Amino acid sequence: MVEIKGLEKFAPRDFPGFIAATVFLGRCNFKCPYCHNADLVLRPDSLPTFPIDYFLAFLDVRKDWLEGVCITGGEPLLHDDLDILLAIIKERNLLVKIDTNGAFPERLASLIKKELLDHVAMDVKTSFEKYTEAAGCPVNIENIKKSIAIIKESDLDYTFRTTAVPGLVDREDIEKISLALKGSKMFRIQQYVPNNTLESDYENIKPYLTEELRGWVKIAEPHFTEVRLEGV
Repeated sequence: MVEIKGLEKFAPRDFPGFIAATVFLGRCNFKCPYCHNADLVLRPDSLPTFPIDYFLAFLDVRKDWLEGVCITGGEPLLHDDLDILLAIIKERNLLVKIDTNGAFPERLASLIKKELLDHVAMDVKTSFEKYTEAAGCPVNIENIKKSIAIIKESDLDYTFRTTAVPGLVDREDIEKISLALKGSKMFRIQQYVPNNTLESDYENIKPYLTEELRGWVKIAEPHFTEVRLEGV
């Protein structure tokens, strides 16, 4: 069974529009230097695991008002038995949102086919030619492109999002990302927060000014149904 490494009991920002909780799963195939979940990525075994009985009780006690659960990480799709956890949640008539880096398109497609997902949020790290630097490891870009296509072609609600990390994402990258995602519903540009990063050097990077990010929103807007700027 998937090991739950963290549980945020009330996390409305993680699943916008719904009263939701967030489940954190350990391990990730990426090593993004600016990631703020270093323990989940690098040291998941050092973190305590929530017993499944505790999680079930958590859901059942809140059955009259909890509307959804966000599954995040780490990278949730690394876990082969993730579908069991999602089925448990869906059996309780709760909505499921999953956060993913898009590296596992076949697994994503399988969960969608099984009707275990209601919303997918995929991080698009940067323009494709800079992905290895942003992810901190070699990346199969074709898998990223496949996941984008799967999400766009699904009937689910979805969000693509990019964190504005100076040195990894700039104005030109936003232009390229917007073209790669052209015709999508929702795109979120997120302000970079230099706290507790996987690589300590990234804690010294100064975020972009809000006005510059607002300019990025204007660049992206023609290509999406909606563009949001968050964290400013």
